Amino acid sequence: MGSRLPAQSLDDPATTYNRRQIIRKKKFLERIYREWYERILQSLPPSPGEVLEVGSGAGFLSELLPGLITSELLLLSGVSLALDACHLPFRKATLRAIVMTDVLHHIPQPRVFFREAARSVRRGGVIAMVEPWRTAWSQWVYQHFHHEAFEPGVPRWEFPSTGPLSSANGALPWILFKRDRATFEAEFPEWSIEDIHLMMPFRYLLSGGVSWTSFQPGLAFPVWRRLEEMLSPWSSSLAMFASIRLRRV
Repeated sequence: MGSRLPAQSLDDPATTYNRRQIIRKKKFLERIYREWYERILQSLPPSPGEVLEVGSGAGFLSELLPGLITSELLLLSGVSLALDACHLPFRKATLRAIVMTDVLHHIPQPRVFFREAARSVRRGGVIAMVEPWRTAWSQWVYQHFHHEAFEPGVPRWEFPSTGPLSSANGALPWILFKRDRATFEAEFPEWSIEDIHLMMPFRYLLSGGVSWTSFQPGLAFPVWRRLEEMLSPWSSSLAMFASIRLRRV
């Protein structure tokens, strides 16, 4: 599911470059990313305006969205800006959207990020993201087979910062938008939690993620997608990911 390298290696830019190659090489995994990107693109407001991707890293969303502002903590090849998600270099209400794929749970100070996003995104704009999600199945998988911390019981949203990829709490999106939803809505009335779509109990595992060998060929992707569609009534117990849309109100 993910690299088991030490923190120093995880935060090495070379790791991101390697992951970029792996995603394009493993066709089953590449199709997962394309499906995630399609959900993000469907969430964007139709009006014109700039879209910022936070944590572009190993992804390829810019190929599907011309004019996308790509960013990372470090300036990497193929990335437009080096920036910290908690210090966005944009004027007030200039962005139509902020998009992220597997990034929110790496932000050690989510309150600071959501305040910055509320300042930068104009009314009617969105934050659209794909993130890990807590269910009975996913918690067992993430806590036993994934290198990142997955701690749904922690009282605080914040966690120590060790590096851009080594810092994480995979349960953070569930904590913010499910467990502590009332607190989030009280602290951030600017953001309406508009949609949470639970998905993908098995396909990411079968892809082997960005480090393990793929357990299925790309040709098997439609079969597994259909199977997961049939299991969708049980997503609240089985889903490993969620696509989430917040609206700036």
